[in-house]
Amino acid sequence: MSFFTQLFGVDWRQMQAKVRYRILILTLLPILLTLVSLVFITIYWNISYTGQQLFMKVKADLTVANNTLEQVQRQQEKQLENLLGSWEFQSHFRRELSSAAAPSHALEDYLAERRESLDLDFLRLVSVEQAAADPDLRHMLPKVKSGDPFSGLMVLSSKRLARLDPVLAERARLEILPTQRADAPDREQEDRGMLSRSLMPIADDSGTVGWYLDGGILLNRDIRIVDHIRDLVYDKGTLPERSIGTVTIFLDNVRISTNVPLHFFPRDGEDKGRALGSLVSEEVRHKVLTQGQTWVDRAFVYNDWFISAYAPLTDVRGERIGMIYTGFSEAPFIHNYLLNIIELGTILMLVLLVSGMLVYRGAYSLLQPIERIHHVVQAVQSGRNVRIGELGLEKDNELANLAEQFDRMLDLLQRRNTQIQAAAEQLELKVEERTRSLQEKTEELQRNVALLNETRAQLVTNEKLTALGELTAGIAHEINNPTAVILGNMELLRSELGDDARRVDEEIDLVIQQVGRISTIIRSLLQYSRPGEFNAPLEMHQITPIIEEMLVLVRHSIKRQEVVLIQELNASCPVEVNRPQLLQVLINLVVNAAHAMDGKGRIWIRTSDWVVRDEPVGVKIDIEDEGCGIAPELLGRIFDPFYTTRKDGTGLGLSLSYGIIKRIGGTIEVSSTQGKGTVFTIGLYHKAREERGQNPYEGLMLGNASLQ
Repeated sequence: MSFFTQLFGVDWRQMQAKVRYRILILTLLPILLTLVSLVFITIYWNISYTGQQLFMKVKADLTVANNTLEQVQRQQEKQLENLLGSWEFQSHFRRELSSAAAPSHALEDYLAERRESLDLDFLRLVSVEQAAADPDLRHMLPKVKSGDPFSGLMVLSSKRLARLDPVLAERARLEILPTQRADAPDREQEDRGMLSRSLMPIADDSGTVGWYLDGGILLNRDIRIVDHIRDLVYDKGTLPERSIGTVTIFLDNVRISTNVPLHFFPRDGEDKGRALGSLVSEEVRHKVLTQGQTWVDRAFVYNDWFISAYAPLTDVRGERIGMIYTGFSEAPFIHNYLLNIIELGTILMLVLLVSGMLVYRGAYSLLQPIERIHHVVQAVQSGRNVRIGELGLEKDNELANLAEQFDRMLDLLQRRNTQIQAAAEQLELKVEERTRSLQEKTEELQRNVALLNETRAQLVTNEKLTALGELTAGIAHEINNPTAVILGNMELLRSELGDDARRVDEEIDLVIQQVGRISTIIRSLLQYSRPGEFNAPLEMHQITPIIEEMLVLVRHSIKRQEVVLIQELNASCPVEVNRPQLLQVLINLVVNAAHAMDGKGRIWIRTSDWVVRDEPVGVKIDIEDEGCGIAPELLGRIFDPFYTTRKDGTGLGLSLSYGIIKRIGGTIEVSSTQGKGTVFTIGLYHKAREERGQNPYEGLMLGNASLQ
C-alpha cells in the first residue's frame, strides 16, 4: 500500500482511472507548479538578465575609462602644441637658444611656470642628441619622425624618475598594504612610476627637428584622473543607494591610483582613505597581464565584492605594464534583488491561492458529464457503436452542446469511413497517373531551361563581340594613319642622315620593327571588326589534308619545345570552309596548346564525323593538351577580345578564331581540368550556315576550364 493510499484512503491507480480525481489533481497541481515556476523564473531572470546587464554596464564603464585615459594623453599633446605655437615660447626659445647649445635658466624658469599652469608633473626641452641618448625617449622617437606629437604610457624606475625630478621619485614610492603582504611576500613597496608622457618635435624653418618638448604626469598617487572618470561614469543616480563606483589604475598588480576606500563605513571622525598599495587577485593578474585579455566578472576588491572590469594597459613599446579597472559594489544590488523576490513571491501566493479556491469549487459541476463522455469515448475506441445521448443539462450548456456535436460527429464519421475507403482506391490510381505526367513535364522543362541558358549565353556573347568590334574598328582606323607617318618619316630620316644614320641604325630598326608590330595588330583588329572584308569564298574540303598542312606549318613555331603531336584522323565527311581561315584557327589552337604546357608534353589532334540522330552532319575536330588547364572563373572570358595571360599576346587569337567558326555556323566547345589539360572541340557542318543563327546545334558551349 502506497503512502498516498494510507494518507487519503484512496488507491492512486483508482485516482488515475477516474476523471473526477484527475480534475481535482489538475486544479491543484497548476497552482503549485505555477508558484514554483514563477519563483524560479524570477530568480533565473534576475540572475541572468540583471547580472548580464550589470556586466554590460561595467564593461561600458571600462570603455569610457580607457577613452578618458586616452583623452588625457591627447590633451597633453594639445597643451604642448599650444605651448609650442605661443608667441611667448617662441620668443624665449629663439632668443635664449640662438647662441647656446642648451636651454638657459630663463627658458627653464619659463617652462617651470608653464608646467604649473598646465598641471603637468614635468616639462622640459630636450635636444635631438639628448633624446637619442635617453633610453626612455629612444622608444618614442620613431613615432614622432613625421613631425606629429606622440603620447603614451611609460614605466620608469626610481633612478630614472629622479633624473626627471627627485620629487617624482619620492611621490611614486608606495608601501604594499600589510593586509596584502601574504599575496606578495617578496615585495614591501613599489618604487617604480607610471607616466603619461608626450613628446612634441620642434622643427626649424627648413623642417629639421632639432629639439623636443617632453612633458607629462606621474600617475602614482594622482587621483585627478580616477576621480574624473568616477564622476563621469558613476554620477549621482546611476547606482542604487549605498552603492559606490570606483576606478583604479594599476602598475603591474599594485594599485597606484584609486578611489577604492580603505573603509566602506568609517567610524565617526575616521577617513575612508584610499586603498593605495593593495594588490589585485592572482586570477585577474594572470588573465589580464599575462594573457592580455579583458576581465569582466565579480571580484573581491580589497574588502568587498564588486562588479568589476579590468583591461590591460600597454606602454609605448606595446608591452603590458598594468591595468585599468572600473567597478561598483555588489551588495546593494543583491539586497534589492532579494527584496523584489520576497515581494513578488508574496503577491503570487495570494493570487494563486484565491484562484485555486475558485477553480476547485467550479470543478464539481463538470465531473459527472465529463466522466460520462469519457466512458463513451473509451467504448468507441474499443469498436462499439454507442452514443452519449442526453446529459440532463440545459441546452445552452457547453457540455450538452459538446455531447450533441460528438454524437453527430460519430454518425458522420461512420458514413465518411465508407466513402473514404472507396475513394482511397481511386486516389491511388490517379496519383500514379499524375506522377507519370509530372515526371514527363519535369524532363521537358529541364530540356527547355538548358536550351534557354545556352541561347542566353550566345546572345550575351554576340552583343559583347559586336560592341567590341565597332570599338576596335575605330581604334584601328585612328592608329593606322599615325603608324604610316612614323614609318615614312623613319625612312626619310635614314635617307637624310646618310652615313650618319649608322650610329642610330639599331634604334631606327627598333622603331620600324615596333611599327610593324603595330601594323600586325591593326590588321588583326580590322579582321576582327570587319570580318566581311576579309571573307574568302567557301569551298568543300576534306579535313585530313588541312590538318596535315597545319602540322607542317606549326612545327616551326613549336620546334623549341619538346612537344609530341599525336594524330587520330578519322573524319570522312567533307565540309564547306575557307581553307586559309580554318588553317589560321587550327594553328592558333595548336600553338596555344603548346604554350600551355610550357615545355614538353603531348598534343592530340583528332577528327571524326559529326553524327546527329544517326545522320552525319559534319566533322568534329578535337585539340587536346597536357597543359595547366583553365580556371573555372576565367572560362567565360577566353574568347573575349584583348584578354590574354601571355605577356607577348594580343588577346585576339581566340576571338578571331571564334569569329571565323561562327561565320560559317560552326561551334567551339571547351572542357578543362586544372593541372591536367584542356580540350577544344570545333564542330563544322557539311554545308556552311553563315551567321543565320538558325542552326539548332550551333552555339558556344563552355565546360570547366582554365585559361592558357
